Amino acid sequence: MQRRSFLATGAALLAAPRLAAAQNAPGRRVLRFVPQADLALLDPIHSVAFVTRNHALLVYDTLYGWDAELKARPQMAEGHTVENDGRTVTIRLREGLKFHDGEPVRGRDCVASIKRWATRDAFGQALIAITEDLSAPDDRSIRFTLKKPFPLLPDALAKVGTHLCAIMPERHASLPSSQAVPELIGSGPFRYVAGERVPGSRNVYERNPDYAPRQEPPSYLSGGKVVHFDRVEWLTIPDGATASAALQRGEIDWWEQPAIDLVTPLKRARGVKIEILDPNGSVGFLRFNCLNPPFDNPAIRRAILRGTNQADAMTAAAGDDKTFWRVPYGFFAPGSVMASEEGLDAFRTPLDGPATKRALAEAGYKDERVNLLAATDFPVINAMAEVCGDMLRKSGVNLDYVSTDWGTVTQRILKQDPVAQGGWNMMVSYTAGSAQVNPAANNLIRGHGRSAIFGWPTVPKLEELRNAWFDAPDEAAQAAIGREMQRVCFAEVPYVPLGQFFSPTALRGDLEGMLKGVALFYGIRRV
Repeated sequence: MQRRSFLATGAALLAAPRLAAAQNAPGRRVLRFVPQADLALLDPIHSVAFVTRNHALLVYDTLYGWDAELKARPQMAEGHTVENDGRTVTIRLREGLKFHDGEPVRGRDCVASIKRWATRDAFGQALIAITEDLSAPDDRSIRFTLKKPFPLLPDALAKVGTHLCAIMPERHASLPSSQAVPELIGSGPFRYVAGERVPGSRNVYERNPDYAPRQEPPSYLSGGKVVHFDRVEWLTIPDGATASAALQRGEIDWWEQPAIDLVTPLKRARGVKIEILDPNGSVGFLRFNCLNPPFDNPAIRRAILRGTNQADAMTAAAGDDKTFWRVPYGFFAPGSVMASEEGLDAFRTPLDGPATKRALAEAGYKDERVNLLAATDFPVINAMAEVCGDMLRKSGVNLDYVSTDWGTVTQRILKQDPVAQGGWNMMVSYTAGSAQVNPAANNLIRGHGRSAIFGWPTVPKLEELRNAWFDAPDEAAQAAIGREMQRVCFAEVPYVPLGQFFSPTALRGDLEGMLKGVALFYGIRRV
C-alpha cells in the first residue's frame, strides 16, 4: 500500500469519530486494534512474521498451548496417554470441536496439520525425525509411534513462536507449506472475514459462536479462551502520530507497539494506559543469509558481531530508560537453563568502526556490495536497522540499504536466490524471548543449511548439540550443552543478537483482562 493510502486511512479515522462510536453501540461490541505491522501474509505456516502468528491465534486453535510459565497444557486435546515405554503417544481430542465451515475437527485433520507444520518448524522437524508413524485411529484420536521416547512432544505442539502448529482442515493442511492456503478456515475463537480485507489497511474478525472454551482460567495460550467482543478490526496505521491521536480520541482501542518516543506522551494522555505486553521480552537480531557471499564466510560474520554495540541497538528500539532493555544478551534467554556467560565479553567491549574494518579485511572481505533489508513501516525494526546500517557504513562495508515495507521483507527473506536474482544478504528483526529458552524453540540457531529457516546456516556442530539436548538426562547436562552451543554460536555466528527489550503496549483505559505474552483477543473486555 502506498504512503498516501496509509495517510488516507488514518485521516478517515480521525475525521469520523461518530463512526467509531456507532461501532461500539450497545449490541455491537467492537475492538479496534493497530497491529505492530501490516498483515501481508495470512497462512501461519507460510510466514515467519509474528503479526501473522498473532492473526493465526484468532482464527486457529492448537492441540496444546503454553501457559504463563511456558508449560504445555492441553487445548484442543482432552489429554494424552503414553505407552510402549514412551514410544506410543495417543492424543484424544475434546468433544464438540468444529471448524468455521461447520465440519467437525477430526483426527486426520490434525495429522495433516502436524505434518504440514513440521515441514517448516524446527521443533516440528525434530519431532517428525523420530516419528515412525503418525496416524488417526479414529475421528477423535491422533497417534504418534516413535522410534524413541520424546517427552517434549506436547511442548512442540504447544509452542508460541513461529511457526504455530495451527490445526486446519485436511484439504488445506495437505497443501505444500510453500503454497498458501486458499481460505482461512480454523476452529479458533474468531472467524476471519475475508470479504472485508483491504490489503495494507484492514483485516476483520468476528466471534465464532460455535467455539467452546475450556473451563479452566486462561493463561497465555492455554485455558478458557472466552471472547467478549463480537468483532475485532485490525487497522494498519504506520504513521505513529496518526495512531497516537486516534487512540487518544477513542477511535482505536489498542495500539500493539507504539513508537518509543510516543510512549511518554501517551502515559500522560487522559483515558489511555501503558502496559508491558510480554514479560519475557523480545530479542532483536541481525540475520545473515549464509548462502550468499560474503556472509557464507563465518569469519566475516564474526567481524560484524564484534563491531555490534548492543546498547546502541536497544536504545534505538526501546529508548534511554534501561529498565526497558537488557544487554549483554547471548543466544539463550537470561534465566533459562541454557543461558550462560560464555562469549558475552564480545558484546561488553565492541570494536569501533576502524577496528571492525580491519577485522573484516583480515577475514577476507573485499568490498563486495551487500544489501540490508530495512522495514521502514515497522518502527522498532526500522530503528534497529538504522543502527546496524550506521555500524556497517562506519566499518567500511559497501552497503546497499534497502528501505522497504515489512510485507516485502517477509516475502523476500524466503528467497534462496543470489542477490542479483532478488535474494538478500542481511535483515533485522526480533523474536520473542520465550522462543529462546532452549534450542528446540530457538529456530535461529538451527544449523542444517537449506532446510533451516531463512538465513540457512550450515553448522553441523549445532545440530549435534541440539540432538544431544533432546536426550540430556537433567538440567546440569542441559546447561553444559547450552554453554557449548553458545560458544559455537559466537564462532559461527548464525545471527547477531542485538539485545532484549520490553515493548510497551497502549490501550484505552476502559479495557481490562488483557493477557500477557502476545496480543490475544480473548479475556480482554470493555468495562
